Amino acid sequence: MRFFAILLCLAAWTVSKANASDRPPNVVVIFIDDMGYEDIGPFGAQGIETPNLDAMAKNGRRFTDFVVSSAVCSASRAALMTGCYHRRVGISGALGPHARLGIHSDEMTLAELCKQQNYATAIFGKWHLGHHKKFLPLQHGFDEYFGLAYSNDMWPYHPNVLHLPMDERLKRWPDLPFFEGNDIINPKVTPEDQTQLTTQYTEHAVDFIHRNKDNPFFLYVPHSMVHVPLYVSDKFKGKSARGLFGDVVMEVDWSVGQINAALSEEGLDSNTLVIFTSDNGPWLSYGDHAGTTKLREGKGTMFEGGYREPTLMQWTGEIPAGTTCDQLASTIDILPTVAALIGAELPAHPIDGKNILPLMLGEPGAKSPHESFYCYYGGGELQAIRNDRWKLHFPHSYRTLAGQPGGSDGIPSNYQTAKIGRALFDLKNDVNETTNVIDEHPDVVALLEKHAEAARADLGDRLTDRDGSGIRPAGKM
Repeated sequence: MRFFAILLCLAAWTVSKANASDRPPNVVVIFIDDMGYEDIGPFGAQGIETPNLDAMAKNGRRFTDFVVSSAVCSASRAALMTGCYHRRVGISGALGPHARLGIHSDEMTLAELCKQQNYATAIFGKWHLGHHKKFLPLQHGFDEYFGLAYSNDMWPYHPNVLHLPMDERLKRWPDLPFFEGNDIINPKVTPEDQTQLTTQYTEHAVDFIHRNKDNPFFLYVPHSMVHVPLYVSDKFKGKSARGLFGDVVMEVDWSVGQINAALSEEGLDSNTLVIFTSDNGPWLSYGDHAGTTKLREGKGTMFEGGYREPTLMQWTGEIPAGTTCDQLASTIDILPTVAALIGAELPAHPIDGKNILPLMLGEPGAKSPHESFYCYYGGGELQAIRNDRWKLHFPHSYRTLAGQPGGSDGIPSNYQTAKIGRALFDLKNDVNETTNVIDEHPDVVALLEKHAEAARADLGDRLTDRDGSGIRPAGKM
């Protein structure tokens, strides 16, 4: 009965919105790189002022159990763009300048979904789903692109090559190119260029909003920051009590403020969904140049610190202001939710995301639509599986600092390798995954094992040497 009540409520909402305006809502997704769970004010940041994100939380809704598909760049972005586990679309890890893979032309991206309803679409920032022309944004539904094709550390100044002469560096990491549309407009990004990335992405985003004030639009702003190496403009240099990292977060917060101000200036607040989240948790080995989380571990692991992200959603008059959602939701849910909002058709092939509109709108009694969530990492290891409360880890190795400090001044410290056996954690009472309660809850373990078997049959599992029948290939050169 609750399901049908929610359907009726959503149907009534859709009719009322259609009567109020013939224009479907705009969608803005701001995607940060390597942000820790406690790096912004609404999630408890210390020593970093984030007034614009604080305002967004006050005007919108915090999601405290919002997760990504995998705790690494390209995999996470593939999932966001397609509404699928990254494993399903064949993209793992972080694609570099020598990669011959990218997003497949058969996959429907968020931009292509919005194109069904004649949206203007743009991406200003880091793409990281393939740097060859066939993989670039303009071939996957975007009208405009301005930014880096992969991570800002994939260049001759990467910490692991700084000890080498430049000719040797360039053999490992070529010069970093900057794109506009399908063209490289700067073949050799410099450190000075990187200080302007956040500003330039923001200026393009604001201009796009003003140019499309009379048209529905999808705006995707995947910032290069706070990924190392950290760079900040003079506007925020030295402004934070947390040093350079805090300065960079403050500039990202400024960017959010500029985007929201442009929406307000054009009277679009009540017709625009704004989502702020991150691709994965902090890169802890970089120490004072990395984010902060009280959750276990960080980027590169499927512990909560690696894939649970600080997330805010704002839509004036629709999303209840100053509220919090503690239900399990994910970036894979954004595509099907947007489809429901704008009346677009989902792709014919399987996707994994669910419509989370009831959670976004704060419907009474709304629950996570996920019976389980698959935690894949590496080249296809099903490292854990969870539901709204319980998380079952399977035996696997993972990287950790093991309580040792991270590096300083942009030079990372070394990770150690640790192993975890089968372990069950009660995330509602032990979000830091400290106490294994596997022996006390055999019924929970059996349920999650059942869902894990379904995952292995569909998407495979390297830990158990299983092939999946539902994996689609990545695009190839």
